[in-house]
Amino acid sequence: MLMKEYRICMPLTVEEYRIGQLYMISKHSHEQSDRGEGVEVVQNEPFEDPNHGNGQLTEKRVYLNSKLPSWARAVVPKIFYVTEKAWNYYPYTITEYTCSFLPKFSIHIETKYEDNKGSNDSIFDKEAKDLEREVCFIDIASDEIPERYYKESEDPKYFKSQKTGRGQLKEGWRETHQPIMCSYKLVTVKFEVWGLQTRVEQFVHKVVRDILLIGHRQAFAWVDEWYDMTMDEVREFERATQEATNKKIGVFPPAISISNISMPSSTRSAPSSAPSTPLSTDAPDFLTVPKDRPRKKSAPETLTLPDPSKKTF
Repeated sequence: MLMKEYRICMPLTVEEYRIGQLYMISKHSHEQSDRGEGVEVVQNEPFEDPNHGNGQLTEKRVYLNSKLPSWARAVVPKIFYVTEKAWNYYPYTITEYTCSFLPKFSIHIETKYEDNKGSNDSIFDKEAKDLEREVCFIDIASDEIPERYYKESEDPKYFKSQKTGRGQLKEGWRETHQPIMCSYKLVTVKFEVWGLQTRVEQFVHKVVRDILLIGHRQAFAWVDEWYDMTMDEVREFERATQEATNKKIGVFPPAISISNISMPSSTRSAPSSAPSTPLSTDAPDFLTVPKDRPRKKSAPETLTLPDPSKKTF
C-alpha cells in the first residue's frame, strides 16, 4: 500500500468549485469517449448516509481496452473496464476504483475542500493521523502535463476568464490570489502482488497525479461555461451529457438496483466523481520489453507428423 496526500489550489471558492467540478467531469468524460470506449454512467442518484447526510451516489465503468498499452492488451479481456464508485457529500467525498480482472488492485481517494491555500496540515488527522504519507502540492499553472494533453486554451498561464477576470496565473500566484481554495486528496493505491507491488503503486500514483492536474486545469479553463449555472442546471447538464456519452460509446447495460448497496465504514465513506482522464498508453519501464531482444522459441514453427502408410517395425 502506498499513500500520498495531494493538495491542489484553485482560483475559486469552495462553493464555486462545487458547480465547476460537476461540469468538468461530465464534459471531460464525454470528450474522451468513443464507440465502445470511454466512461459509461451506470447510476447517478441521490443517496443518504447516516453520518454525512444527503449526497450523491455515482457508479461508472471506464472502458479502457484500446487505451491500454500493448503489453496490457495482450493479457486482459477484450471487454475491459474499471469500476468507479463515488459518494459525494460535498465538501467531503470518497472515490473508489476497482477492477474485477485484478482483484488485488484498488485506488481509494478521500477528498476535502477548504477555502485556503493548502495550509491545513491536520485536515486528515481523523482518517490517517498515524499513517506515513508524502504531501505533494500540485500547481495548475506551473506544473507540466504530458504533451499529448496540452492545450494552450486550457493553460492557466494564458487563459483569462471573461466573466470573473481571473486567470493568467503567474509563478507564486497561490500566495497572493483571492479567492483561493484547495482540494485535499488522500490517495491510497494497493497492488498486492509480490515482486511488482512497489513499482506498480508508484506508477499508478504518477498517473493519478497527471489526472488530477489535467482535471483541475480544465475546471478553471472552462469557468466561463459553467460560472452562471445553478446546481439544478448543472445536474441537468450532467444528466443530458451522461445520456449522450452512454449512447456515444454504445453500451446499454440493464438497470441496476442500488437499494442494498453497502456503504464504507465511517472513516471510509463519501466520494466525489474524479475526472476520468485517459490513462497513459506507455508501459512503465519495468514492464517494457527491449525491442532488440530476440524471442526464444519454445517449439518448432512447423510440426511434421509421421506418414501412417510408412510403418516402421
